[in-house]
Amino acid sequence: MKRLTLAATALVAAAGAAQAGGIDRSGQSINVLFEKGNYVELSFGVVGPSVSGTVATPFGSRHSGNVTKTYWQVGAAYKRQINEQLSFALIYDQPFGADVNYKGASVPFAGTSNATAIGNILAGNFPTVGTTATLDADAITGLLNYRMANGFGFHGGLRVQKVSADSTVPLVAGYSVAGAGDEGVGYAAGISYEKPEIALRVSLTYNSTIKTKHKTTENSVAFGTTTSKTTIETPESVNLEFQSGIAKDTLVFGSVRWVNWSGFTITPQQYQALTGGPFLSYTSDTYTYTLGVGRRFTKAISGSLSVTYEDNDDGSPVSNLGPTSGKLGFTLGGRYEKENGMILSGGINYTFVGDAVTTIGALPRTKFKNNDAIGVGFKVAYRY
Repeated sequence: MKRLTLAATALVAAAGAAQAGGIDRSGQSINVLFEKGNYVELSFGVVGPSVSGTVATPFGSRHSGNVTKTYWQVGAAYKRQINEQLSFALIYDQPFGADVNYKGASVPFAGTSNATAIGNILAGNFPTVGTTATLDADAITGLLNYRMANGFGFHGGLRVQKVSADSTVPLVAGYSVAGAGDEGVGYAAGISYEKPEIALRVSLTYNSTIKTKHKTTENSVAFGTTTSKTTIETPESVNLEFQSGIAKDTLVFGSVRWVNWSGFTITPQQYQALTGGPFLSYTSDTYTYTLGVGRRFTKAISGSLSVTYEDNDDGSPVSNLGPTSGKLGFTLGGRYEKENGMILSGGINYTFVGDAVTTIGALPRTKFKNNDAIGVGFKVAYRY
């Protein structure tokens, strides 16, 4: 049992995070810090979400088509065992992201120059056709871990994160916005307990908010082109991660992740003047639960099966820029570890994306139902 390691894959961090709450993607795991010896890894995954909705109008139902895009998740990590008590890890991940596209061109109404929901509907289109939004975040985290003789340990370090975003919302006076990339600094800190005899490990990690200030260029029919500064503060979160042997060559693993999305807003100046509200915000926090089992079949080959659940909100409308709420996902992974220290792992994830409703002016609520996401991930690692 002492040498049994978790057979989870890059997919848990990549495809397993498909359509997570808010714009959460990587899950910000720090498990690499507890790898045995010196260790380096590179992981990548591809996620193909399918999210569509339908709204009833006086002229018949209008369908959005798939408003999400296939995206890649890339990660890398390096862990160095400095001495018996002290270790160091450097982690690259893409913690947050969004890519929404209501495909098509907005249509003016009654000879006006402005696109309107009514014009789109009369043309047979979805009311928000032409709306797009992207947000990208890349982070590098440096962590130190000090482990005491009684099995307890303390870890902490700094995280540098770069964020950029842009969007077009034709229905709001032909509005568009581009936020230049900016970097911010935060931190992570936590406590852990390990008992290698039974493959037991529990870690609790707090991730701070990170604030960035973006040079923002906005354009609309009402105000023309303006520039300003927009603050984006990615939310604080807490990760509880655990694993424990339950039988020979078998262990159970899991995690609980809380993210403070209720405090998250993006509010460019011109957009607020046009609408009286934020460009993007969330009304509730998210709790994401993962539970799985890992099994070593031979000295070199092991596998894992895990389930991830995120509660659906109370039915309150969500943003058209992220029309999902909750999820239920299943991840099947495999791992092959060679005697020379090379480790290959990969897997597949299928996620049922939670139903959600959105609002568009005075129209009935748009219903986004029966949506899903499929992801594939792969990781190559080397222990030395």
